[in-house]
Amino acid sequence: MKKIILMLAMVLPTLASAQKLAYINSQELFAQMPELKVVEQKLDSLNKEYEALLTTMQEEYQKKLSDYQQKQATMTDAIRQISEEEIMSLQQRIQTTYQTAQQDVQKQERELLVPIQSKMVKAIQEVGAANGYTYIFDTAATLYVGADAINLMAEVKKALGIQ
Repeated sequence: MKKIILMLAMVLPTLASAQKLAYINSQELFAQMPELKVVEQKLDSLNKEYEALLTTMQEEYQKKLSDYQQKQATMTDAIRQISEEEIMSLQQRIQTTYQTAQQDVQKQERELLVPIQSKMVKAIQEVGAANGYTYIFDTAATLYVGADAINLMAEVKKALGIQ
């Protein structure tokens, strides 16, 4: 038993020193990806389209509600009921459109960001493999990085063409 412990004590430091470790902050790198600006522009454009549509619908709702409130006292029961149903229907369409817009924007965001994230991960893996690193840690989720740890940010940015 003592021989096994002694042998492990001698072999483990050798194994540990054979490993090359590095780190990178993936969130910081992702924020610097040039493709991200294009995604932000596309999402802003989509948001503006939905905002314009919702504004138009809201204006129509306000007009119908105002007309209803002004004429309510002189309306027959049948016309009042039709007007109320029309206003409630429009309100429901506004809510449905708002929910659909949110879902669509989130879907578009996911679809546009996945290729950028894949490109970033591929570059990190390629730099790691080219330099013989055993592990590359993400400091976005790491609590401590020692002073002698190797930061791969510059090499990965270079591989991605980011300055």
